[in-house]
Amino acid sequence: MLLTAATTGCSTFNSDWKKARATPPGDDLTGRWEGTWLSGKNGHHGRLRCVVTRLGDDRYRAHYKATYWKIFRIGYAVDMQVRQESSNTYKFQGETDLGWWGGGVYHYDGDATPANFFSTYKSKYDHGTFQMTRP
Repeated sequence: MLLTAATTGCSTFNSDWKKARATPPGDDLTGRWEGTWLSGKNGHHGRLRCVVTRLGDDRYRAHYKATYWKIFRIGYAVDMQVRQESSNTYKFQGETDLGWWGGGVYHYDGDATPANFFSTYKSKYDHGTFQMTRP
């Protein structure tokens, strides 16, 4: 299942981040997450924040803000297909196109509990991991 996402601005992310702070995290993926990303290709890494919202029964949107080389920031969203594996474990996958300047199409596969979020990512030019927990 491949899903698409739109690139979004940092101001939208900051607004979503502040709004999500007022709502306690649920027992699913929704809410705020923060952690790091790590490229398996070149070792680059950085800070990663995310706000997940529910779109429907098995659809969620992850709105990411990542830091690259400590000075560059990118914000984008990924619509995900989510499957509940057990009472508190979820599997998800999604896809987004960051354009030629962002490395093209990225594919995401991961799993999460109410406290931990892990995802792999891969594109034509890079692959790596996201690891996040609740702030």
